[in-house]
Amino acid sequence: MSNAIHATNLKIGYSSDSILAEINDLEIKQGEIVSIIGESGIGKTTFLKNIAHLVNPISGTLKVFDTEKAPDRGVIGYIPQKLGLIKHETVYSNVLEGAICNESIFRSISGFHEEKVVDKVKETIELMNLSDKIDEPIKRLSGGQQRRVAIARTIAQGSKLILADEFLSELDDKTVENVWKAMLDYVESDNITLVIVEHNIERAKLAKRCFKFEENKERNCSILSEVVA
Repeated sequence: MSNAIHATNLKIGYSSDSILAEINDLEIKQGEIVSIIGESGIGKTTFLKNIAHLVNPISGTLKVFDTEKAPDRGVIGYIPQKLGLIKHETVYSNVLEGAICNESIFRSISGFHEEKVVDKVKETIELMNLSDKIDEPIKRLSGGQQRRVAIARTIAQGSKLILADEFLSELDDKTVENVWKAMLDYVESDNITLVIVEHNIERAKLAKRCFKFEENKERNCSILSEVVA
């Protein structure tokens, strides 16, 4: 099975004078579901941003699908803590923003969307149990509903790798159960790699493998290691 993510001697942060974390050797296979835990500000979100090519590593090697180059449009789906939804637009329009990654640039700009794209939008909105909110503007939704819209947008994108930063927060226990099952069914059906950042240990245990960033005073940064059950 090929690697979805492979990091070697990786140092991350926002300045070479202040390294936030080190990842010495990490392999995540295609189709694996893993979680990353650790205290606030220790490097979890920064690592996801490095994988998503939103931030560059300070040094070392980070390969996503066997290349250090930024992947093609839509290959990586990212659910950030700050959801990045367009508040005055509807649920449908926001989820469509993910689905149009599968269209030509012309169709995306012109607004003449393929039937399969429209169907994908409606399907993922239904998957997140938001069909009754499809024409509602985001600003009228609760925090938990907005989070489900962000998840639907990423699923509609059809990514091979999904990076989810605290994506189950703001959801009640029953909704967490339903959303997790929907996400799990989706990624397992298409052999999609899922990496979740969690502060909630019980939620982190939902993943098949778990990694933890821990402070290393000798290195003056955090180190990522696998948690062995």
